[in-house]
Amino acid sequence: MSVAAVPYEPATPAPATGIAGVELSGVGKKYGQGESATEALRGVELTLPQGEFVSLIGASGCGKSTLLRIVAGFERATSGSVKVRGKPVERPGPERGVVFQDYGLFPWLNVADNVAYGPRQRRLPAAQVSSIVDRFVKMVGLDRFRDRFPHQLSGGMQQRVAIARVLANDPAVLLMDEPFGALDSLTRQTLQEELIRVWQELSPTVMLVTHSVEEAVFLSDRVVVMGGGPTHGVPGHVTKVLDIGLAHPRDITSPAFNDLKRELLEAIHHPAH
Repeated sequence: MSVAAVPYEPATPAPATGIAGVELSGVGKKYGQGESATEALRGVELTLPQGEFVSLIGASGCGKSTLLRIVAGFERATSGSVKVRGKPVERPGPERGVVFQDYGLFPWLNVADNVAYGPRQRRLPAAQVSSIVDRFVKMVGLDRFRDRFPHQLSGGMQQRVAIARVLANDPAVLLMDEPFGALDSLTRQTLQEELIRVWQELSPTVMLVTHSVEEAVFLSDRVVVMGGGPTHGVPGHVTKVLDIGLAHPRDITSPAFNDLKRELLEAIHHPAH
């Protein structure tokens, strides 16, 4: 029998910036049926205003990636409701772009053609596709490599292509599951800075899953801490939402930055619920 998770009561309200990019209300997820069912998530309440950058963090197994996949439409919630820009999520859709740790590029296509894939699938005019490709290949700093194939690129460059390919579809919501987790620290820092620049230019709602406290504080408007999970005897649930409140660019050596890191670490290792 699952132990009930105590519902999270947010201490800091979500910023009121107009239309909600993502709305999660009472979201739960079970795998299987009856007494043998595994309850992965219960009672997740979270609203991301359009244009907000939010990170999900917590120990492995607490349901971060499951929640992201539900928002993406790859999985269905067992209970509760999921809306993106006011519309219920029933399946994957072009208004939601997903970037995984595995770059997922088409190896037989070069950089430009990987980025052009989505616009071409939407049957946009050739001139418009060319303009979109030019814009996003340049935006991620790969204009000189547009004719290269994935196997000719470093891991960091491949992830830039993956991000450009998603952005080329003009998503209102960008969902990212450990996108920089396999990269070395210097490449990871560079791509974090690039992501902030792109986000500030395009203003999508961003939901990022990460295991890095420093990354969460460096990138986010708010950080959602999750706890529990089947291996802990309780369903995954939100335990804390922390408003970062630091202007970009952020200094990772500053006292304010490190105070936030310590607060997050405390919330992860000693959850209130």
